[in-house]
Formats: sequence, C-alpha cells, structure tokens
Amino acid sequence: MAETLFSRIIRREIPAQIVHEDEHVVGFRDINPQAPTHVLFVPRQAIATLNDLVAADAELIGRLVLAATAYAKSQQLADDGYRLVMNCNRHGGQTVFHLHLHLLGGRAMEWPPG
Repeated sequence: MAETLFSRIIRREIPAQIVHEDEHVVGFRDINPQAPTHVLFVPRQAIATLNDLVAADAELIGRLVLAATAYAKSQQLADDGYRLVMNCNRHGGQTVFHLHLHLLGGRAMEWPPG
C-alpha cells in the first residue's frame, strides 16, 4: 500500500489532535470537521479500502467500532446519537486510501447523507 497522510500521523511525523490510541487503533480529530465532533479512527495496520478486507480483519474492524463508540460515550454523544461512516473508493467519498471510520456527532444528522 502507498504511503498515506494517516500512516504519517500514526508514526507522529505529522501533528494531529489524537484522542485515542492503543496497539491497534489511533483516533484523531478531522482537520475539516463536518460536525461539532468529527474524529477519524484508523487501524495501525495499513489497509487501503473496505474492498481489501479479509476474514482475518474482522477483529480489527470490531476494534475500530469499539474505539469509536467508547469515545462517543466519553463525550456524552451516546444518548443523543452519532453517526459512524466508512467510505470506499472515490465514488464512495474516500479521499485517503488508508481504511478509516468517521465518528460524527454533536448535531442532528440528516438523511439521506448526500
């Protein structure tokens, strides 16, 4: 997989507002937030898109979701609600080709999303 902005953030070569970090997942604030809370959760393991996932990655995807939901709860977003989004490839809205999960909260989300 090609080097990405997110790989450089994980290695601390580029500054970011990191809000979560463990051995599998790093969470940091989006630099172009689309909601009052907009945090990206990325695996340390480099996977370009959802299409590149294999069965062995199921636990990793679970870890991304659990990290995001734990953060949402810690920010008192759980009761009002929040959105988790994963984009895949260009038509799906993916701009950085390192798998990532968006946590959006702090306001009502509209539907359809776009």
